[in-house]
Amino acid sequence: MTLNTLRAVLFLVFSVAITNSGFASQDNEDQDEGFNATEMIMHHVKDAHEFHIVDWNNEPITIALPIILYTDNGLVTFMSSEFHHDDSGSQIVEKNGERFVKYHEKIYQLGSGVDALAFDEEEHPTNATLPLDFSITKNVFMMWVSVLVLFLIFISAAGKYKKSNNFIPRGIASFVEPLVIFIRDEVAIPMIGEKKYRKFMPFLLSVFFFIWINNIFGLIPILNGANVSGNIAFTLTLALFTFFITMFSGNKNYWKHIFWMPGVPVPMKLFLAPIELIGMFVKPFSLTIRLFANITAGHIIILSLMSLIFTFQSIAIAPVSVGFSLFILIIEIVVVAIQAYIFTVLSALYIGMATAEEDNH
Repeated sequence: MTLNTLRAVLFLVFSVAITNSGFASQDNEDQDEGFNATEMIMHHVKDAHEFHIVDWNNEPITIALPIILYTDNGLVTFMSSEFHHDDSGSQIVEKNGERFVKYHEKIYQLGSGVDALAFDEEEHPTNATLPLDFSITKNVFMMWVSVLVLFLIFISAAGKYKKSNNFIPRGIASFVEPLVIFIRDEVAIPMIGEKKYRKFMPFLLSVFFFIWINNIFGLIPILNGANVSGNIAFTLTLALFTFFITMFSGNKNYWKHIFWMPGVPVPMKLFLAPIELIGMFVKPFSLTIRLFANITAGHIIILSLMSLIFTFQSIAIAPVSVGFSLFILIIEIVVVAIQAYIFTVLSALYIGMATAEEDNH
């Protein structure tokens, strides 16, 4: 059984168990007061406007982040701490003559004369609007941190080479160089070719290290679920970079194979053209979903395992939950690197297909 298969099985088993346990109570009041594993897991996996570090004496300890909204009356800014950790939509913040509430990590603007959110049958607010939200959420903040860390790593590595007369890597450079050589020799050259790989190396290295460092940050408990790679907007953006680079780098031979496949009868060409055209858009979609699903599944499995302690309300299950969580966490340490590698390999493969000459097919 492969690692991904094991993760998928555990994900399905514990998702069903936790979902059922979270809504097992028939009494709504008891359900609200009890432990809801589904709500807890989703709260930790999704993005947020603040870092929730820990609860102390039934009070959350958080790091507030800036909220930046654009409404009909212009720009509105304030800190997320003004909501006083409320995510139910009951805390109203008044700024610049406008009123805002936070409900399920979305900021809503209340209209005139409206004092509380009203909901439809699917619990969607019906009497509030969503302003343009440019807030610095915890995922955005961690992306900035990742960029800063990567700058420090590579600037330090470059400095080590400048100080070395024989170009022998020392310090941080001895860690970076094998990875760069690995991406060059095992990914870029085999997939793109020796003649054209250099032009795409900066992108491939950036994607690999950026995804990897963000995946590592997602495993640090104190960051409390800064799940950047588990955000589909993040993975979609990276996949679109690969898509546009592939499109603009494609040569006439690439487009000929898509719209008028050589070497096959004309009726078959007409049949293959729409399939190949659809395939152009399926590739970035697969890149998006693969990275998003694998990283998110890992986080959900670990949280589900830990939730079993509170679901069964027994300390006896703690060794089992902690043991399995530790096992999955060890797998995750490997998976975060593998997923960065797979995204980079597939990106190089798509670029290589677009730039290959006719005699290389």
